[in-house]
Amino acid sequence: MSVNHRWRRREQCRASLISPTGTAEELPFPDASVDLLTAASAAHWFDAERFVKEAQRVLKPHGCLALFGYNDSMKIHHESCGDQLNIIYEELKQELQPYTSTKVTGASTKLKDLFEVIPFPDKERIETIPIKEQLSVKNILGFFQTFSMYQAYLRANPKAATALLEKTASRILEEIKATSTDAKVDFMWEYYCVLACKPE
Repeated sequence: MSVNHRWRRREQCRASLISPTGTAEELPFPDASVDLLTAASAAHWFDAERFVKEAQRVLKPHGCLALFGYNDSMKIHHESCGDQLNIIYEELKQELQPYTSTKVTGASTKLKDLFEVIPFPDKERIETIPIKEQLSVKNILGFFQTFSMYQAYLRANPKAATALLEKTASRILEEIKATSTDAKVDFMWEYYCVLACKPE
């Protein structure tokens, strides 16, 4: 095989790994071409009816739909100071409340509306999948930064949003008597999911 041929073959392989982009309501895939269609912590933003219509179109027979997210019933615990850590988290949420989208509020239904639109007979909605793990304070703060309401606050008032996160970090560290955000705490939250399989 010539060097040029190997180079072209390598570029073709790399190109095949690049996924096309599109919206959930206009998926960039041919009809009946997808084995698994999934979305993590995003489906509450979709137009349910348009998305399900697209899922029907692109899924192969026996193709699966798997959507999941988490609710905001998160708990933080460290030794004997769990209550105070959760008060800190609740106060963070209260400050972000004005920046909360109705779409995020809709996530509390755990994709019930979307589930009801799915026409496949083989489908299931699981409301509670409890998770508990140890995370560093740094990772938890990073997780808070992914919240759409925090990002909206950051766009509206970058200085205040950054100060809120710094204040939250200081309060958590003070409460657990640590000096570094590498310190770990117990973090508990609940996932939910919708699973469905397209019939043959």
